Amino acid sequence: MSAYTDAPIVFERLDGIFYRQHGRTSWELGHKGSGHWEHVEDGTVFDVSIPWSLRWAFSPRDPRYLKAAALHDELLRRGFDRVTAAGAFNEALKADGVSAARRLAMVSAVAFYRWS
Repeated sequence: MSAYTDAPIVFERLDGIFYRQHGRTSWELGHKGSGHWEHVEDGTVFDVSIPWSLRWAFSPRDPRYLKAAALHDELLRRGFDRVTAAGAFNEALKADGVSAARRLAMVSAVAFYRWS
């Protein structure tokens, strides 16, 4: 399993489900030692898009989701496909202590949303 670097990160809540990251998040894709690092830079704005109908179970304010959401959005911006970005999202959520059942629901949603 990959892991984040230990840099301090602060998330500023903007409007609704949008956040700005202060600090740099680094994530090694694949496995530890793969050498394939992706970075979410200081000042990056991202969203935690959870449908209204599911917010009773999955709060977009849950701090365990923020780094993973920032990473997922950054990978999509860089042209990674939805399934690859969802895989990294899953591993990032796992690293932040999100349960397997929650991860399954969340990863399925981001992998298959607007599937074509």
